[in-house]
Amino acid sequence: MSAGPAIRWAGPRVPVVGIGADGWAGLSEISRDALRECAVLLGSARQLALLPDEITATRHCWPSPLVPALPGLLADLRGSRLGVLASGDPMFYGIGTTLARLLGPESLRVLPQPSSASLACARLGWPLPEVCIVSAVGRPLRRLLPELIDGRRILVLSADAGTPAEIVELLRSHGFGPSPVTLLEQLGGPAERIVSGYAADWREPPGDPLNLVAIAVTGEPGHPRRTRLPGLPDSAYTGDGQLTKSEVRALTLAALAPGPGETLWDIGGGSGSIAIEWCRTDPSCRAVTFEILDRRRDQIAANASTLGVPELEIRGEAVAELTGDAVPGTPDAIFLGGGLTTPELFDRCWTRLRAGGRLVANAVTAESEALLVSWSGEHGGQLRRFQIYRGEPLGRFTAWRPQLPVSQWSVVKDR
Repeated sequence: MSAGPAIRWAGPRVPVVGIGADGWAGLSEISRDALRECAVLLGSARQLALLPDEITATRHCWPSPLVPALPGLLADLRGSRLGVLASGDPMFYGIGTTLARLLGPESLRVLPQPSSASLACARLGWPLPEVCIVSAVGRPLRRLLPELIDGRRILVLSADAGTPAEIVELLRSHGFGPSPVTLLEQLGGPAERIVSGYAADWREPPGDPLNLVAIAVTGEPGHPRRTRLPGLPDSAYTGDGQLTKSEVRALTLAALAPGPGETLWDIGGGSGSIAIEWCRTDPSCRAVTFEILDRRRDQIAANASTLGVPELEIRGEAVAELTGDAVPGTPDAIFLGGGLTTPELFDRCWTRLRAGGRLVANAVTAESEALLVSWSGEHGGQLRRFQIYRGEPLGRFTAWRPQLPVSQWSVVKDR
């Protein structure tokens, strides 16, 4: 069950009016009438400037930073005939979703225009349901990286006029220079402008800040393929060799079973591979990784940035971090990949894991393996043992080289 609204709205329903680059001329009469009835209007300076003088409402630009100031601003305006301007569709990466959370959807009257994505697909002839959409507004652009798969069509919502150049540089530096790129500015307005080229030789100077970028993803020949599925090649990671190998990594992520919006605690981060690939499975997945060594925390941060999950949270030694409320929240899953013999570690993790959450622990030593058997006897779950062999050269022939066997315990906390 979702939480109720953060603010009890006492005034009339708030019209949240989407307005495009065509301004007042592109609004329906319903949207115009809604704006005429407002006593106070909130929006960006650009949006408010699109309104004619006949709109007599007092106009206020959004505060910056917006989200922390919004509850206080709305509380001050409680009971007023308030209206809000938004870009295009307010529920498409727009202010409408934030207002629905704060005031409740029943307090809003959302009047959308076509979104920038709809307009872009109309210009490009792309089927909107098959297009991946990434927002760079208030988010790290490197979150684009997990979406870069040959043949995919992507729309990136730019943060400003400099975003297109950053996008093509990211494409070039990660082996996607041959990708066709289209810059679309001021869609639907009189200053609409569309420019196409290739990432490899893009030289377009910064233009209008109201833009988005379309990418038809094309990799360089021989470029390694990295999808969102777990089990990336070991070569995708840098570090000191403290790494869950790709085959065991895939089996471990399958046992952890990440779902959209879920949070993982990764104990004993090493190179960060489990937490990174958890986050790569879906843009809404989050992870906190715990690693005692400074140099390994640095390598986790580098790997997370390179593999497109720069928002991965990195913390120090787990038992110390999990004392008190230093790490808030309740995880959906926990992976014990290191420090299994550390006193109190398992008990602290088990206590914090939510009911219905999953815990997976991997062991390669006899001492750690004995703990898995003991915990399994107390809490149930499943015990497995993996032995991976890799084919490697032996003179003119190929031999099977065994990797360290891995014992795994996986369990769902029932209460």
